[in-house]
Amino acid sequence: MSEPLKVTGMVLSAVPSGEYDKRTVILTKERGKITAFARGARRPNSTLLAAANPFSFGTFTVYEGRTAYTLVQAEISNYFMEVREDFTAACYGCYFMEVAEYYTRENLDGSDMVNLLYATLRALMHKRVENELIRCVFEMKAMVLNGEYPYETANDSSLLESVRYTIRYVIQAPIGKLYTFTLTPEVFSQFRRVQDYYNRLHIDRKFKSLEILKEIVET
Repeated sequence: MSEPLKVTGMVLSAVPSGEYDKRTVILTKERGKITAFARGARRPNSTLLAAANPFSFGTFTVYEGRTAYTLVQAEISNYFMEVREDFTAACYGCYFMEVAEYYTRENLDGSDMVNLLYATLRALMHKRVENELIRCVFEMKAMVLNGEYPYETANDSSLLESVRYTIRYVIQAPIGKLYTFTLTPEVFSQFRRVQDYYNRLHIDRKFKSLEILKEIVET
């Protein structure tokens, strides 16, 4: 058996596997996105019962196999219970998890995306910024981290100056400083249209959680 490996990250998704196990996808700083099986995690007395669930952030001890990892231990520092227990926040959180899973790969440095996801869930939890603004900022920064965002948009003269400034800020700001501003309705409306356009242009996948979010926002 391989040596145990400790990785820091967040559980993106978890589904039942067999009678008592779970198949988890964990976004890690050290190994990028990995698939890890948590043996017995669905048993009531399992030490992994709470840890092997989406939104769980901490340190995970895994063994590397040929096609997947085995999760044997977890030290969770944040379960983001405030997000889980708020239906709307949980829907946004699930969407952010889907986007993170879409953009990340195994054996690539996942530090920036892990940090972005963590900061975004904290912003959802503290409720100081509107959820839709959090969504747009997260999407834009994720594109920037993935090298897809068209930087020339920040100099597009057809956009309001405040919108251009906001785009430049999101592109350049450290992740920890992303969710520190609000926008007027007029500025946010144009900012959101810009980001929605680039989502349609660059993302070739439909997210189930996004469909739910659209219904929530419309109502």
